[in-house]
Amino acid sequence: MRRVLLIAATTGYQTRAFDDSARRLGVELTLATDRCHVLEDPWGDRALAVRFEDPQLSAARIAGSARERKIDGILAVDDRQAILAASAAAALEIPYNPVAATAACHDKHRARELYRAAGLPVPSFFRVALEDDPEATAQRARYPCVLKPLALSASRGVIRANDPAEFLAAFRRIRGLLERPAVRAMREEQNRYLQVEDYIPGREFALEGLLTRGRLQVLAIFDKPDPLEGPYFAETIYSTPTRAEAEVEAALVEMTERGIAALGLTHGPIHAELRYSPAGAWLLEIAARPIGGLCARALRFGGGRGEKCGLEELLLRHALGEEVSGWRRESSAAGVMMIPAPRAGIYRGAAGIERARAVRAIEDVVITAKEGQPVEPLPEGATYLGFIFSSAKTPAEVEAALREAHAALEFDIAPSLPALRP
Repeated sequence: MRRVLLIAATTGYQTRAFDDSARRLGVELTLATDRCHVLEDPWGDRALAVRFEDPQLSAARIAGSARERKIDGILAVDDRQAILAASAAAALEIPYNPVAATAACHDKHRARELYRAAGLPVPSFFRVALEDDPEATAQRARYPCVLKPLALSASRGVIRANDPAEFLAAFRRIRGLLERPAVRAMREEQNRYLQVEDYIPGREFALEGLLTRGRLQVLAIFDKPDPLEGPYFAETIYSTPTRAEAEVEAALVEMTERGIAALGLTHGPIHAELRYSPAGAWLLEIAARPIGGLCARALRFGGGRGEKCGLEELLLRHALGEEVSGWRRESSAAGVMMIPAPRAGIYRGAAGIERARAVRAIEDVVITAKEGQPVEPLPEGATYLGFIFSSAKTPAEVEAALREAHAALEFDIAPSLPALRP
């Protein structure tokens, strides 16, 4: 039986979807995750215990395991895990992105340096250490500007500042986020810094793609119809196909291909974020992994022999070396809304789910928040309350359905009690 190693967090949304897809393909899925290495297979899934903060040690552990259970392909679902996947693939001589290229995707400053060196248009940017004087740093910035952590994803910690006063507030807020125990536990050097760069106006898009020996196969281009102008940049609706003009779409693809070459990526899934302004296409970042969360459910593909599959199955086929260039996204429009937390507090439940599911063109409403779970909005928040999925004839119908379904939902979020000090 063919075997794919999936490197994923124990709490990742996509792990079950990959497992279901592997079963349909008759593929054995081996999980490498950050669970406690002291416990002996507590869930009976024979997962490998690894440490994402130590990719070299963990890659050696994976290579040792491969001597007993041959691995035919490797996939990762998050940025840190992709670095480990690259290290393990190099040790096992399995096609994957180079380690240096994958690491650059996880460092916004390094990526910007590589884009600039390759001649790509980049905003003015500089890196600043958290212990530096924010008032002096505010005098270096050009306004409006954007402050962002180097390693966090999904717009977490990204804040726009229009003047020095807003800069100081944003700097202190990001520093507070990066000093949280959960972030410090990642043990990443990048989290000692933040980046300041000029704000890029314009429409924002996401491109989902698949690299095979350096060649890009565009799987989907998503519109982000909500204006992302700040002060925070919470992503909500993704809809595809894009409603952008053909020349805009071509510019987005070309800029993504140039960014891929600048980073040195060669093999595996990519997720790119771009903006289009009057000056043309601007690359925000490229991640060496697929779209996150449950968003992949919005993508379905068809093969040349009438076969159909989701994104996870397509990625498994690709990881095993199958030819997937003939697969195309289904012709109907599709979209997903990532439900943001409206306020900070303790999640207690949701109402209106069935009303939301009854909205025309809505396929499903999935609430992923658990009762008793602390939640908070961006820029500090790290999770969504759930996902809404739609499919229709046009992207406009998809967007309207997602907004109507979201309006039908009501969330009970209790205020968090302040910690008591002795």
